[in-house]
Amino acid sequence: MKGLDRRSILSGAAALPLLGALPWRAARAQAANTIRIGVLNDMSGMYRDISGQTSLACVRQAVADFGPRGFNVEVLAADHQNRPDVGVNIARQWIDRDGVDVIVDVPTSSVALAVNDICREKNKVHLNSTAATSDLTGPRCTPNTVHWTYDTWMLAKSTGGAMVRAGGDTWFFLTADYAFGHALERDTGNFVRAQGGRVLGNVRTPFPGTTDFSSFLMQAQASRAKVIGLANAGTDTTNSIKQAAEFGLTRRGVRLAALLMFINDVHALGLQTAQGLVCSETFYWDLNERTRRFTEKVRGAIAPNMPAMTHAGCYAAVLHYLKAVQDMGVQAAKASGADAVSRMKAMPTDDDCFGEGRIREDGRKLHPAYLFEVKKPEESQGPWDYYKLLQTTSAEEAFRPVGEGGCPLVRS
Repeated sequence: MKGLDRRSILSGAAALPLLGALPWRAARAQAANTIRIGVLNDMSGMYRDISGQTSLACVRQAVADFGPRGFNVEVLAADHQNRPDVGVNIARQWIDRDGVDVIVDVPTSSVALAVNDICREKNKVHLNSTAATSDLTGPRCTPNTVHWTYDTWMLAKSTGGAMVRAGGDTWFFLTADYAFGHALERDTGNFVRAQGGRVLGNVRTPFPGTTDFSSFLMQAQASRAKVIGLANAGTDTTNSIKQAAEFGLTRRGVRLAALLMFINDVHALGLQTAQGLVCSETFYWDLNERTRRFTEKVRGAIAPNMPAMTHAGCYAAVLHYLKAVQDMGVQAAKASGADAVSRMKAMPTDDDCFGEGRIREDGRKLHPAYLFEVKKPEESQGPWDYYKLLQTTSAEEAFRPVGEGGCPLVRS
């Protein structure tokens, strides 16, 4: 299958020969004592820098940091090409043929929602780090899913709310035409209106399918909105920002709200173009001693890239999952993904990327959110020194209140 990477990491006992070379009893015994993790993401498309090989390296680092605990861990990887049908086919094959116990990362909300249903159907674990739709902990929540890193509600409150408070009270949205873009526009629009602002219009941009956003930007400018909300991600975001700069929109007083922007996007844009933009993330490599320690460990395996919050979420989610497996026993964890997630929720979280936290009953992982401003070129002290912290939102305030999402797991 295209993109399938059978390379694996083994922890615990010394590496054994290939299963096919073992007597069948030994092979069965090894399989019964092995947790298989599938990293499913975009290895070659517009989200490769915020997921891709860097997510895979961070999962491997989590396995290495977990260390030998009396059971084996294998890591598989595949490219879902940002297509729900491809993602579903890989997920089914992994679970039915390859014995995968947990699927990790899964950017592109349309793919994530489809894989979410498969994991519930098969009673496996879905640890989502890179899809943004808040529906994963809302009407589409399941007992098998943890949504770790960020979501559209958090982004809307942090970035969207800050823009309105700064005077950006009229908005026009450029929205990627799939589940993620729709959810981000919906959640941000709700915050804009709740704070007395107005949404003057929107335009849906093909996903995937375009690199030219000029006509969409002209529609946004014609609306005379003070803020153009970019409800997109990856290369769609960087192309939108570059083209807005080329047309001189910001020089004419229009403000860009990069509602989902990663440090990797800033790197692609360069500080000369990105300076002054604000964005929200839940991890930054230079935030504190623990984040710098994590980054130092993975840097050699991911260069020339740097870890974004999505990569950090893959690391932290897998590390916590393995702790839950150790706590409940490998057989119990393999038998029921829902039970494994329940054990994860019962245990407090703590890792170098996000610090201490917890997982709510709707599957939402709680940790602080940070509003950053991109530095001017002369403010940067070196490579990847791109952010200055504007505000911190506490873990309990950063995400949608548990009773407002419509998750059927939440008792009223």
